[in-house]
Amino acid sequence: MTDKASKKKNFKGFKRSNEIGIDLGTANTLVFRKHQGIVLKEPTIVAVDLRNGRILAVGQEAKKMLGKAPGHIKVIRPMRKGAIADFDTTREMLKYFMSKVGVLRPKVIISVPFGTTSVEKRAVIEAAMQAGAKDTYLIEEPLAAAIGANLPVEEASGNMVINIGGGTTEIAVISLGGIVNGRSVRIGGDAFDEAIRNYLRKKYRMEIGQPTAERIKIAIGYAVKVDNPQSYDAKGIDLKTGLPTSKTISTNELAEVLLKPLDDLITAAKEVFEEAPPQLASDIIEKGIVLTGGGANLGGLDRLIEKNLKLPVQIADNPQECVARGTGEAIMHLKTLTGMSLYHI
Repeated sequence: MTDKASKKKNFKGFKRSNEIGIDLGTANTLVFRKHQGIVLKEPTIVAVDLRNGRILAVGQEAKKMLGKAPGHIKVIRPMRKGAIADFDTTREMLKYFMSKVGVLRPKVIISVPFGTTSVEKRAVIEAAMQAGAKDTYLIEEPLAAAIGANLPVEEASGNMVINIGGGTTEIAVISLGGIVNGRSVRIGGDAFDEAIRNYLRKKYRMEIGQPTAERIKIAIGYAVKVDNPQSYDAKGIDLKTGLPTSKTISTNELAEVLLKPLDDLITAAKEVFEEAPPQLASDIIEKGIVLTGGGANLGGLDRLIEKNLKLPVQIADNPQECVARGTGEAIMHLKTLTGMSLYHI
């Protein structure tokens, strides 16, 4: 191989390595780097010093400060319900994440919830560009999730995906590389955590923080009652005395607590299926629904949805990574996706 050919090959390799996909989630941000897979998975959290506006920590280090920081340090979740709530902080967070994975002026595809407004989309693109991206595209989360779950989205066949994230759940019917119909509902892991906090507050007059609620959910959270329930000793503050206290709660207790947000999610899924064209609905009846997102790991959720919708339901492999993998796959196949599947200015 000549020196010229060798340089050309290396240059092409450099370009490929600078293409990344970002799942910019309410709870967690994942980065997919071409030919390397998932290279970053961090909480979407930033700690800021209010005295001078300086960012003290991002991601996992910032999460450690949640509920424990002094008054002059504010721990921020700059994404709320899938949209940017704090533009400047989101920009700096993206800049940090891109530098951490070692990319310079990358071409980026970022996932956004289905139904995101043009103003919200522009805010995401501007944040990424100001953070150092060379070019930025957006892809709606349910399409990215379906691609990441290896569904045949480019075929003339109906595929239905339910992507349960931290702030939103994205439900869509997909065919020929685009979303035929869908819905974004503001229910997700955060809503499950808040339901647990509210229950303990009302039932036991005990206050716990969001990280504690998340740990309870991960440890014993279940969508349906089980024959052999587990228990968890929840520790918090007694609202009557202000002193430390603990209460033992069970899997079946939590199943009742999570029933309301899950009912709303299932209702939305029913509506999306009912609105699908008959031929695509027929495909879904045969192939079933695929669950993606971190919320898909909630025990028994597939069985609950299957029971209510009368459709087969399966959980994708590594569901929390599906959107990130899908953004990465999409950036490698920009020309094969329909014009309406990506947003770019």
